[in-house]
Amino acid sequence: MESILNSVNNYLEQCIISILRKGKVPRHVGFILDGNRRYARKAQASSTQFGHYEGFKQLEKMLKICMQLDIEAVTVYAFSIENFNRSKEEVDYLMELFCEAFDGFCEKNDLVDKYEIGVRFLGHISYLPEHVQKVVTKVTEQTKKNKKRIFNVCCPYTSRDEMTTAIKSTIDLVKQGKLTIDEITDQTIRDHLFTADCPDLDILVRTSGEIRLSDFLLWQANDTCQIQFVDCYWPEFSLWKLLPILLEYQIYSDHQVQEKRLFEKEQ
Repeated sequence: MESILNSVNNYLEQCIISILRKGKVPRHVGFILDGNRRYARKAQASSTQFGHYEGFKQLEKMLKICMQLDIEAVTVYAFSIENFNRSKEEVDYLMELFCEAFDGFCEKNDLVDKYEIGVRFLGHISYLPEHVQKVVTKVTEQTKKNKKRIFNVCCPYTSRDEMTTAIKSTIDLVKQGKLTIDEITDQTIRDHLFTADCPDLDILVRTSGEIRLSDFLLWQANDTCQIQFVDCYWPEFSLWKLLPILLEYQIYSDHQVQEKRLFEKEQ
């Protein structure tokens, strides 16, 4: 019975994806993967490790859905610099889970080849344990020639750190005489962000019901970005939760097009 239900669900998902692709699809979507620990407690698991494991499994599923929808770039908040303040046991487990998920990621995941996904790790990589850094380097090297799609894994990351790094890079250009202070603009800083070569962020989703951005993509989440707070834990997030978000995006996009046409007619 369960296999039948799964088959029906998969068929419906493919139908929904086909329909959504006929409308405007966002080029860049960001996810704050929140609620793994609370999901574990809700499931009465003996450890929060269960929630993190289920969260990584769901990330793989959602990445596949995003690729099928023709979304060009997906950016996820996997680990904050502040998360190093959690218990050593939890941090160590997350690091091992990270290695387990991404070591051999390219060999195990047909999506990488099918959609030519470039996997990038954004943040202060030097803060990670040495064995984790090796996995990051390996995956980055294996996918660096893939240019059609982008999968950004922010780990360890904060937006403040990203903006600080961008400002420092800009200052270095001034010191080298390649740029004057008067030439520094909004675009100058943007060009030095970790996401500089990605499309503008169209949608930012946070799960768990929390209404805050937690220092994630603060620069990128400007007035053109649709921010959505979803009242479910990340392991529970699915295409059915994403569906109303994408429909709202498409409706809003159509409204913008109509407004632009009306404005042009009045000129």
